[in-house]
Amino acid sequence: MRERLAAERIDGVGTSIFTEITALAARHDAVNLGQGFPDFAAPDFVKEAAARHIREDRNQYAASPGVPRLREALAVDWRRRHPDKPAVDPDLEITVAAGATELLHDAILATVNPGDEVIVFEPAYDAYAPGVSMAGGITRTVALFQPNWSFDAAHLSAAFGPRTRALILNTPHNPTGKVFSRADLEIIADLCHQYDVTVISDEVYSEITFEATHLSIATLPGMFDRTITIDSMGKTFSVTGWKIGWAVASAALTSALRAVHQFVTFTSGTPFQEALADILPIAARDGYYDKLREDYRRRRDLLTRVLKQADLDPLPVEGAYFLLTDIGGRGFDGDADFCRRLVTEFGVAAIPTSAFYTDPRRAPALARFCFAKKEATIEAAAPRLAPLARRRVPGTAHPRSGI
Repeated sequence: MRERLAAERIDGVGTSIFTEITALAARHDAVNLGQGFPDFAAPDFVKEAAARHIREDRNQYAASPGVPRLREALAVDWRRRHPDKPAVDPDLEITVAAGATELLHDAILATVNPGDEVIVFEPAYDAYAPGVSMAGGITRTVALFQPNWSFDAAHLSAAFGPRTRALILNTPHNPTGKVFSRADLEIIADLCHQYDVTVISDEVYSEITFEATHLSIATLPGMFDRTITIDSMGKTFSVTGWKIGWAVASAALTSALRAVHQFVTFTSGTPFQEALADILPIAARDGYYDKLREDYRRRRDLLTRVLKQADLDPLPVEGAYFLLTDIGGRGFDGDADFCRRLVTEFGVAAIPTSAFYTDPRRAPALARFCFAKKEATIEAAAPRLAPLARRRVPGTAHPRSGI
């Protein structure tokens, strides 16, 4: 038998801190504010739509690009969100797949050749760099700087070069909650035009924004033809287990994406696709998205109060459903040690920000808390976190320096 059974492309890919913290949380009966999924029920109209299509026996393979009536509904929804922009073609420019993570993988494999460079803003969702690596690409990181997670335009420009093939954008951003502004996106777009770079834009939190407005980079002049826009119903409709995502892109990029998708999952849950086709017009008609934002604003403000009572200072958040808090000056050996001991000693789960860096040593002393939880869940964390207020090492302050 060969001495080595595993392919070299998965070197360094091990059990994630998310899996470890989730297992610790279950073992210690902790209040789980770590992994980013809701602990409350999905809306009734969402669940009823899926149940109806299951009962009506729409349970066999869907067309690989997605159920046609869903792609039609997604094209209508694109027009709702971008009324002043050209319509998209549901047959040639929309692809449905098994969630946003699959589509990210498809998009990278479809556009990146071995040796190509891909720019990623850091901190970053932990699937980006492994996806680039598995395609044989090289990740080039550009730092976002706290507290508002801005980037240095000169640093970004320096990351581009003749081998740059793609840039992965995430807005609203996980884990920081940053919503990239028009000015941010224009800087990125100008460089992508200059170097002929494709943008893979992860917009799964696009409907969850607060004091900022989400803007898709694909809607900027000349950007639609070089952007793959990825979204998902999991976060928006609180059904992360359904794994239905979609990509909007030019016909040429869509053709490349579908070439990969057909040999990854080929298709995804038919009744859930049919359900989403029903759900989208109802949500647009009945004010669902405004209520979604208001519900998450209330949860964000509640978790902010709970954390401040524990002398944990949250950074500003404009979108998504996470808060980052400064955990420095408390005698812990870094953010991973803080999060492990937060579970085992205090009974609350959070995620260390170092999980979002290719080199954990670059990570600031921050922990990520999720507020996609019942208010009762967030409130239950308050008495458990309260002893942290007494843990600050004398003479230390909240560090607000950059990365």
